Amino acid sequence: MKIEIWSDIACPWCYVGKRRFERALGSFAHRNEVEVIWRSFELDTTAPRQHAEPQAELLARKYRVPLEQANAMNANMTAEARKEGLDLHFDRVRVTNTFDAHRLIHFAATAGKRDTMVERLFRAYLTEGAALGDIDVLVRLAGGAGLDSGASRATLESMAFADDVRADEQRAQSFGITGVPFFAIDERYGVSGAQQPEVLLNVMQQAWSETASAAPVASASADGCEDGSCAV
Repeated sequence: MKIEIWSDIACPWCYVGKRRFERALGSFAHRNEVEVIWRSFELDTTAPRQHAEPQAELLARKYRVPLEQANAMNANMTAEARKEGLDLHFDRVRVTNTFDAHRLIHFAATAGKRDTMVERLFRAYLTEGAALGDIDVLVRLAGGAGLDSGASRATLESMAFADDVRADEQRAQSFGITGVPFFAIDERYGVSGAQQPEVLLNVMQQAWSETASAAPVASASADGCEDGSCAV
C-alpha cells in the first residue's frame, strides 16, 4: 500500500495530522507493507524568505479577522496540538517561504531520511521558531537529521529538486487538493484534514480489503486553520 501525504511545514494542522496518522499506522495490521511518501504543498508560494510582521498579524490579514480572533485561533490550535503531545509556540514562528524546506525533504528522501527530516522541520518551525528561509539554518537542521551538511548545502544553494516540488504541487492540483494535510491511499481514497486516528485507520483497512481502482476523491476544502486543515 502506498500512502502519499501532501503537507506544508508552515501548516500546524499538518503536524497534528502527522501524529494522528502515526497512531493510525501503528494500529494497522499491515503497517510493514505500507510505503509513506511525503509530498510538497506550499500554502503561500509568494511568501518571502522573511516576514517583518508577527505570525498572528499575518494570520489575521490572511483570513480577514481581527487580531484578537487570530490569537484565539492560535490558542485553540495550540490546545489541539497539545492533545497529540506537541508543544507549539506561535509567538516564536518566523513566517517564511517553505520552498527550500520542501527541496530539502526531497533530498533527504534520497538518503532514506524523509520522515526524519519532515519531523525535524515541523518542530524547528512550529516549536523552536527557526528561520527556515535561512539556508544556514536548513543545513544545520539537515545535519541534525543525519544528512551530510556539505551535500545539503550544495543542494540548497542550487535548484536541485525544484522540479520534484513543482511536480508534487501540480499533482495536488490535478487531484483538486486545496487544503492540507491530505492523505491519498493507493490513488483510490483521499482523506482531507487532520482526521482522528480511527478515521484514518478505517480508510486504510477499507483500501487494503478492496481491489477496485478509482481516482482519489478530495473532501470539501477548508476555509481556514480551525477545522483540521490549512487552506491556500
